[in-house]
Amino acid sequence: MTTAPADVLDFWFAPTAREHWFNSTPEFDAAIRTRFETTWQQARDERLEAWEESPDGALALVIVLDQLPLNMYRNDAVCYSTEAQSRAVATRAIARGFDRQLPRDRLAFMYLPFMHSESLADQDRSVELFEQAGLDGNLEFARHHRDIVARFGRFPHRNRLLGRDSTPEELDWLASPGAFNP
Repeated sequence: MTTAPADVLDFWFAPTAREHWFNSTPEFDAAIRTRFETTWQQARDERLEAWEESPDGALALVIVLDQLPLNMYRNDAVCYSTEAQSRAVATRAIARGFDRQLPRDRLAFMYLPFMHSESLADQDRSVELFEQAGLDGNLEFARHHRDIVARFGRFPHRNRLLGRDSTPEELDWLASPGAFNP
């Protein structure tokens, strides 16, 4: 069965999925993997480029490349492997004005790939995009992510999965109440 952009959007924006966006369960992660792993592989292999021809298609592709692997491959470095591709798709979609054609309640997902980046320039862009769109609820998180990358040059909570050594400062921060520990 071939997955269409509408299949991704209908699944991701359904009330049952929304409740798990930032509070997932092993069952929800498994459901995503069962339903969309092949779609993610096709996107990773650049076989879904046609999706970029419409606002909804581009958004669905960004979700497949950015959000779904975080669920499907939780606690595995693979979960970050298509982040750069998601940013490239989002960048092209924004350049075409597709973000301005999306429903407000879906717009944040076009911008999240920049928030997930360990590049300070991408983090600054994330904050700018959320500010310009007036997505104040997401803006707080965008600023928090940017501050982490500005301070450490990366997300210390990823170090273990990515096989990176943490600095003493990162370890102190990770043990603090203000740390971001997904």
